[in-house]
Amino acid sequence: MKKTKSPELKKRIAIEALKENKTIREIASEYEVHPSQVGKWKNELNEKAVELFQEPFRRRNSEKNFLKKEADLLEKIGRLTVELDWIKKKLELSS
Repeated sequence: MKKTKSPELKKRIAIEALKENKTIREIASEYEVHPSQVGKWKNELNEKAVELFQEPFRRRNSEKNFLKKEADLLEKIGRLTVELDWIKKKLELSS
């Protein structure tokens, strides 16, 4: 029967594998899991850690982009409002 490991245990196993104090086989034997599973969890933790540290950078950039787009749109609204007022005055004068 297949045993399911808790996320906490998977994390602990992956961290132990990242430390490289023991071989993957030793860790797998200690926790009674297949060595390929230990390697998979180690790789997943490593990849997710990189994503974790990239996220604030992405968020800052998207926030800057949003603020720039907002400023551009507000400027455009102002310009279009002035143009509309000018057109309305021209129409009033010509009637």
